Amino acid sequence: MIQIKNLNFRYNFQQPTVFTDFSLELDKGNIVGLLGKNGTGKSTLLYLLCGLLQSENGTVTIDGFTTKERRPEMLQDIFIVPEEFDLPDITLAKFVELNRPFYPNFNEQIMFDAMKEFELPQNIEFSSLSMGQKKKAFMSFALATQTRYLFMDEPTNGLDIPSKTQFRKVIASQMTDERTIIISTHQVHDVEMLIDRVVMIETDHLLINATTNEICEKLRFELRAIGSDLSDALYMEPSVAGTLVVAPGNGFNDTPVNLELLFNALSQNPQLLNAAATH
Repeated sequence: MIQIKNLNFRYNFQQPTVFTDFSLELDKGNIVGLLGKNGTGKSTLLYLLCGLLQSENGTVTIDGFTTKERRPEMLQDIFIVPEEFDLPDITLAKFVELNRPFYPNFNEQIMFDAMKEFELPQNIEFSSLSMGQKKKAFMSFALATQTRYLFMDEPTNGLDIPSKTQFRKVIASQMTDERTIIISTHQVHDVEMLIDRVVMIETDHLLINATTNEICEKLRFELRAIGSDLSDALYMEPSVAGTLVVAPGNGFNDTPVNLELLFNALSQNPQLLNAAATH
């Protein structure tokens, strides 16, 4: 379990606070979409969870381990794929040889299966790869570590459209009830059908922390034709084909979540879910 309690963090005294009295709990067994505007602390939160950044006050723990202590027992079960990274000019085989000892559950076959899905050969040298190919190779290694916690920062940036489809298939195939995957992204449509929990943050506070099922029981996401009744709309925005609407749900998971529409609606009205309950 991930537990963040009363977190305060800023990079230095000359910069504004990123988090103030911020708290969050996440159970295992979810693919979490971490969403928010630029500068709201999504990447910072991932680095705090890895212990690569340390908070001024408050606690960040994973399965009882305080992350800033970076104990080996914790680190062997955590892997992060940053938005930007450099890989050494070596072969994949050498990279695996150097890094697999840190991850006792490493499974080379999982890596090769992911690479096959990504249409990458096994005998690659990082220096010969494009940035998109390096990202796919690194994500394949990340999945092969079989860590219980996998954090990914903008993983679909730099991927073409077919690769984004491959990414969703690869992630879904390696998900288990014991694993937690957190994907921080602006490319919400890339992960919309993949995630099962949504965490949205804005200016150091939570807008929402709920499963997609919980959201879709309380809210409906619809495209209504021009001239349709909009009297029940909690939020609406125009589109070429009509009006995009967030309306109260009926207790059933009738419509898939529209993450972009949900984020826009919550940004305008943080009490959206409460408003839906009163209708």
